[in-house]
Amino acid sequence: MKKKTETTAPAPAKRRKTSAVAKAAAKRAKPAKAPASPRLAAAPPDDAKRLVRRLRAQLAKAQARIEELEASADIDFLLDIPNRRGFERELHRAIAYIKRYHASGALIVIDVDRLKPINDAFGHAAGDQVLKAIVAALLHQIRTSDVIGRLGGDEFALLLWNLTETDAKAKAAALEQAVDRLTFTFRSRTVTAGASAGVAILGPHAEAGRALEEADSAMYVRKAQRRHER
Repeated sequence: MKKKTETTAPAPAKRRKTSAVAKAAAKRAKPAKAPASPRLAAAPPDDAKRLVRRLRAQLAKAQARIEELEASADIDFLLDIPNRRGFERELHRAIAYIKRYHASGALIVIDVDRLKPINDAFGHAAGDQVLKAIVAALLHQIRTSDVIGRLGGDEFALLLWNLTETDAKAKAAALEQAVDRLTFTFRSRTVTAGASAGVAILGPHAEAGRALEEADSAMYVRKAQRRHER
């Protein structure tokens, strides 16, 4: 009687199947290579120097423009003198100097009289002409180290160095007289303006805001006196 033989799956075939599956799994698990980043070409030394010079020139031009804009923000465009912001900045600097070095100074606030009637009768161009003439007259009365600014409308302020209270009041009177002497002709009519001035002395305990208020109050007192003098 023949013996019955057992049949089994060929071992090599099983191994080949297992090997194929393992290779596929390994292929899926293997991370993909990152794309190589392109290399930046280094600029030749001469080109780099030219680029640096060009960027420096552009930066210098931008800084000059910034300084120009900052300066223009402090200037009255009509009269080419400091506006209120510019004058107050100068006043703060002056007071700091006075406190540090025990110097002295005076603040004079001037209000132009009769400017509104001139504007109403002859137009704002005429009023601008009056303001320009007044500023020229005031500048003629002060030193180059002094500062004049336009606080707004028809009101001006002057920062004068090294004056006693007596000298400051005498200077305020001289400034009023300089403006009073001005005459203007519009449409064959001759008109005058005028000015009233108030004084505040700047000493070691001065403060900018308080000094402006003091000079402004003294100016209004003087304006009332001038009305009674006419």
